Amino acid sequence: MSSTAGRTGTEAAGGSSRRRFIGAVAAAAVSVAVGPAAGPALSAAADTRPCRGPRPLFLGTYTSVAGGGSGIGLAAYDDETGGITAAGTLSGVSDPSFLAVHPSGRTLYTVNEQQEGGVTAVRLSPDGHHRVLGTRGTGGAGPCHLSVHPSGRWLLSANYLSGSVAVHPIDASGALGARTALVTHSTPPPGPGQEGPHAHQIVTSPDGGHVLAVDLGNDTVYSYRLDTSRGELARVSYASLRPGAGPRHLAFHPAGRFAYLANEVDNTVVVCAYDPATGRLTPGRPQPTGTGPGTSYPAQLVVTGEGRYAFLANRGHNSLTRYAIEADGSRLRLLGTVPVGGDFPRHIALSPSENLLFAANQRSSSVSVFQVDHDSGELRPAGSPFSSPVAVCAMPL
Repeated sequence: MSSTAGRTGTEAAGGSSRRRFIGAVAAAAVSVAVGPAAGPALSAAADTRPCRGPRPLFLGTYTSVAGGGSGIGLAAYDDETGGITAAGTLSGVSDPSFLAVHPSGRTLYTVNEQQEGGVTAVRLSPDGHHRVLGTRGTGGAGPCHLSVHPSGRWLLSANYLSGSVAVHPIDASGALGARTALVTHSTPPPGPGQEGPHAHQIVTSPDGGHVLAVDLGNDTVYSYRLDTSRGELARVSYASLRPGAGPRHLAFHPAGRFAYLANEVDNTVVVCAYDPATGRLTPGRPQPTGTGPGTSYPAQLVVTGEGRYAFLANRGHNSLTRYAIEADGSRLRLLGTVPVGGDFPRHIALSPSENLLFAANQRSSSVSVFQVDHDSGELRPAGSPFSSPVAVCAMPL
């Protein structure tokens, strides 16, 4: 979700360069597909005009499970119809379960979700010959999430199994340097039924002032200051959820004063006030997901660029919850749920234009696509789901 509104001329020009580069990558993807190998930023509002021509789509998977992929899935999509065209696989990357792209659009990053965790950089090429730049250890086990700092100079990652977060420098080529920080979530103690901390997400606040890490095991969201010259993290505060909530993923309102938190274990969402000056997050009361009693393993929230709607993936219920955002971001109003068209939606993402929403369905090995109505918040299926082995992440560019 990006816009040139309010940017400097240099930043706007950089955005145009990024769009041209991504368009070239997508065109190359379609070229590959018909040949022998066929097989987030602060924004006031997204430009919802359809992007012309094919767009690149990268797909995360597990390579170490039965029926999984053999690397990062490559595809292209039509921003008007939602149709997806396969374009082969980037092999040589192990368990690339979550993906993120550099602000320039020229480098893709993935976790390697293994016992000895790693993060890998991939240089994207307009000719479709993407190149793995190398892998660095995260210092922890089972990394499941990563994000790029808005400066483009630091990669942040979350180690689920060991409950820690890490920082790596990014050089001018997009490659990763040696780890500069590793912080384990040792306090407060684990929540009910948890044997230890489980860091599930790490993301920079919209104002760029703080890094927030969501820990499912400790029922806590930690706020850090990132030293942007040394790549070190200093904790400034933490917010505790009710015991047993199991917070998994948060998404900010574009105005930057509120964030919405999905709780995996107790099947709720929470509106949190955010103070940019201190980094402090203040959780509100738990709200229903619309999936009925019991847990439905809420996975991820996304928020539209104009700040009017939020969507939530529910893995157990196999649905997407729709919320209207009201009162300048301070309130979520439940609109209802729609079937996701697959089994166990692990990850959802909006296309840059926000005309489409993608859902990666892990157990059905598929990607569902929905057209987004920005007037009503409706989600309408855009054709049949696309087959992709053990799809756990869909990254449209």
